[in-house]
Amino acid sequence: MRIMIRSALGVIALDQLTKVLVVQVMGLRALGWIEVWPPYLNFRMAWNRGVNFGLFANDADIMRWVLIVVALLIAGWVAYWVHKEQSGRMGQISAGLLIGGAIGNVIDRLVYGAVADFLNMSCCGIDNPFAFNVADIAIFVGAFGLILFTGSKKAA
Repeated sequence: MRIMIRSALGVIALDQLTKVLVVQVMGLRALGWIEVWPPYLNFRMAWNRGVNFGLFANDADIMRWVLIVVALLIAGWVAYWVHKEQSGRMGQISAGLLIGGAIGNVIDRLVYGAVADFLNMSCCGIDNPFAFNVADIAIFVGAFGLILFTGSKKAA
């Protein structure tokens, strides 16, 4: 359980630190776009009021609170499940990544009213219009890890 909590806290700290540095200190909020390593990596400000890729986006304040509650319920369920299953180290790390990412995005919804996305990657002549953040990466990697490292006889 400690491993899961440490992983979650690490993700929350890294996610919020990168958002403060890029969005506020570097001024992305005002600039909207900063070229870092074009076209592979750029900072592109996007306020996500929905779930991934803006799915179910809605400016209604009720949707913000629904998404907060859903994220907290999922994080709580994952913590309970991994604890009950007595998952191994990798399962706990995966759960911590997912939980930390979810809570990082919840913090954004509470502070900004939307999730601050800023990482934009393109390659090979394809201009990717979407942005994401550290929390999104952690959620994806954590979910993938839960698939790999949990379940009967899979805990490592």
